Amino acid sequence: MSEPIRVLVTGAAGQIAYSLLFSIAKGDVFGKDQPIALLLLDITPMLPVLDGVVMELQDCALPLLREIIATDKEDVAFKDLDAAILVGSMPRREGMERKDLLKANVAIFKSQGAALEKYAKKTVKLAMRCGIPATHVKNVIIWGNHSSTQYPDVHHCLVNMSGGELACFDAVKDDAWLKGDFIATVQQRGNAVIKARKLSSAMSAAKAICDHMREIWSGTPEGEFTSMGVYSSGNSYGVADDLIYSFPVQIKDKTWKIVDGLAINDFSRLKMDATAAELMEERDAAVSILGV
Repeated sequence: MSEPIRVLVTGAAGQIAYSLLFSIAKGDVFGKDQPIALLLLDITPMLPVLDGVVMELQDCALPLLREIIATDKEDVAFKDLDAAILVGSMPRREGMERKDLLKANVAIFKSQGAALEKYAKKTVKLAMRCGIPATHVKNVIIWGNHSSTQYPDVHHCLVNMSGGELACFDAVKDDAWLKGDFIATVQQRGNAVIKARKLSSAMSAAKAICDHMREIWSGTPEGEFTSMGVYSSGNSYGVADDLIYSFPVQIKDKTWKIVDGLAINDFSRLKMDATAAELMEERDAAVSILGV
C-alpha cells in the first residue's frame, strides 16, 4: 500500500465537513488503496466541537485513516499538503444576499491562499424528468458563477436511454421546460434548500466536493467532461479574463483543460454573458475590499 497523503479540510467542525469527512476517510475520493492523514482546521472557538468530530472518526476505525490532526493554526494545517478542501467560510443564512458574505469570505480565503502558497506542496491540487438514474446523464455544463445567474446548459448533454445515447433535447422532448423551469430550478436550488432547512446545503455540497476532488485526483472518463470554476484568462468562449468562471473541463494527470470548440447559440451566449457580468462586479468588489 502506498504512503499516506496529507489532506486538509477547513471548516472541519461545520455541517458540510461533517458530511464530507467520512467519505474522504473511507476512500471514496482518493481511492480504496490510498492511506490518508487528515488535517482538520477550524477557528479556536470550534475546537471543542472538532474534538468530537475526531472522536467519531476514530470510532469508525477506518483502515485507510492513518492520522488525524485537529488544529486552529494555519501553519500546522497547511504544512506539506497533497490536497486541500477549503470548506471553511461564513455560511449563508435565509434572507442573506451573496454580497453580504463577500467581505468576510474575502478575508478568510486571502489568509488561506497565503497559507497554501507558504506551507503546502507545490503539487496540491436531468435524470428525474427522463425517469432514469443520474448516472445515465453526462456532459451537462454549468457556466459562470455559483449564484442565481449560473447557467445550466444541456445543449451538449447526452442521455442514455433504451440502450443508446440521445441528445438531451431529444430525450426530454420539452424545449420550453429545458429553457425555462429547468434553468430556474437549478439557479434557485440553494435558496429553496435554505427556505426548507433554515440552513444552507450540506449533504449535497459534501457529495459535490467528493466528486470534484475525485475527478481532480483520478481524471475524467474518456469522452466526458465536468464543470469546474477555473481561471478564465485565455479561454476560447469570449469570457472576460481574470475571473474564476465555471467552464466544461477535462482532467488528466491532475491537470485541467477547458473543453474547446463547443457550439454556443444566441440563447446560451446571453446567459453566459449575464453570469460573467455578475462575476466581474463581485471580483471588483473583492479587490476593493482587499485594497489592491
